[in-house]
Amino acid sequence: MTLHLALAPLLALLAGILVLVFPRLLSTIVALYLIVIGIAGLLGVQQLRF
Repeated sequence: MTLHLALAPLLALLAGILVLVFPRLLSTIVALYLIVIGIAGLLGVQQLRF
């Protein structure tokens, strides 16, 4: 039996839990997400695979 875990859903779950525990983190998490997606777009990365 093989178990495959994707990184993106785990990060989303962790971010959701952190936002529930520390509501002020929401703006930081959103800002970091937008920065990463913006850099990926500028570098021509069409699909991020973690």
